[in-house]
Amino acid sequence: MAAQSGCPGAEDPADQAASRWQQISLLSLVPSAAPQGPPEQPPRSEPAPRESAPASGSPGVCPQRLLILDTETTGLDPERDHCIEVGAVLFHVQSRAVLSQISLLLPCQSNQAQDINGIDAAVSRLEQPWEAGLAYFRALVASAEVMVAHNAAFDRSWFGRGPLPGIEKPWLCTMEDLRWPRERRLKATPSVRDLALAYGIPVWAAHRALTDCIYLAQVFERCDQLESLLLAGLEPRRLYRAELPYDQRHRARDAGFRWNQPVAKAWSRRLSEREVRELDFAVSPVDPDPAQSHAA
Repeated sequence: MAAQSGCPGAEDPADQAASRWQQISLLSLVPSAAPQGPPEQPPRSEPAPRESAPASGSPGVCPQRLLILDTETTGLDPERDHCIEVGAVLFHVQSRAVLSQISLLLPCQSNQAQDINGIDAAVSRLEQPWEAGLAYFRALVASAEVMVAHNAAFDRSWFGRGPLPGIEKPWLCTMEDLRWPRERRLKATPSVRDLALAYGIPVWAAHRALTDCIYLAQVFERCDQLESLLLAGLEPRRLYRAELPYDQRHRARDAGFRWNQPVAKAWSRRLSEREVRELDFAVSPVDPDPAQSHAA
């Protein structure tokens, strides 16, 4: 974790960008706390623009509303452990702008991962409107077209358990699915910290849910090729294993394949059909279903 080296001046671009990050009052936005009366309507002469949400997998249509989310948990096993924190940022692609953000703790009796995420279970049980926050989180999910997470397979596994809602929308993994520009000199499966630093974003904290969401949103703000990266990342994928002799295993590693995960004793990675064609070595599918939809 890198610390910020000083206080930027008033004209610092990073300071100007940071001014766009504003926390809002959750209680004013959930239905239970909203003022009574009919909703305010836009003037008839200037109707509010309406964006059409593309169907999942629509070719050539880039999603515009992304919900960047992250979780902090008490362990690695969703069957036994619990989600203790959720962070989310609603991001608009064409505008390169943050529309809203939220972070909330969920009450837990114990946190075996406190040394990693720094969250005291006793703090999670202090009185705060987490249920209202969760209602607002559901509204953000409903507004978004695609869920975005770093190591999405892990974050996705906690939804639909306990108080967290199930999410039946496409997921996009910024670690596995997006092929970042070569000029950024990133590993095939970069960390959030590596992504932030590659795009000139100071890394000032780690291991809290909203912090990682903010880093990813700021990366998206600075990414000129974002639309093409998203469209390529949303291509249907299957899990493949590399067919390489032991002395050429570096070729699989350099192509982003991982050893022993998720396929035991094999180099494997999820790939689209286009990406398979672009490889310079043979692979074989692990998943026998060629019609498998995109999943993190």
